[in-house]
Amino acid sequence: MKKPKLPKPTEAELAILRVLWQRGRSTVREVWEQIRPSQQTGYTTVLKTMQIMFEKGLVERDETERSHVYKAARSEEHTQRQVVRHVLERLFSGSAPKLVMQALAAKKATPAELAEIRKLLEEMEGGEGNPENK
Repeated sequence: MKKPKLPKPTEAELAILRVLWQRGRSTVREVWEQIRPSQQTGYTTVLKTMQIMFEKGLVERDETERSHVYKAARSEEHTQRQVVRHVLERLFSGSAPKLVMQALAAKKATPAELAEIRKLLEEMEGGEGNPENK
């Protein structure tokens, strides 16, 4: 059964998700200690945001311990794809080539990144989706 589509996370929610993706299961205090230096955010703000994220389905919560433990409901890759699909449709009229060209024009890719992109393109060209290979 396909999981329901989750709402796109806000910037504050993404900061929390990044901590959860990096650390794994974490309490509110552990998340707050990670984002506090860069976000200048109070503990209660992080707590409230994580409660809202739970209600939205962005995080899961284990309530068996005294301090609730949270984890991301979806992987980082899943969330990235969801956000890219949204940007692709809203800004690029569904054109993946336009999105890729703008992304590469906005920030110069390293040789290693370009090699990774080439490898992905080669896999896509040689994959099952290519009618020439059937």
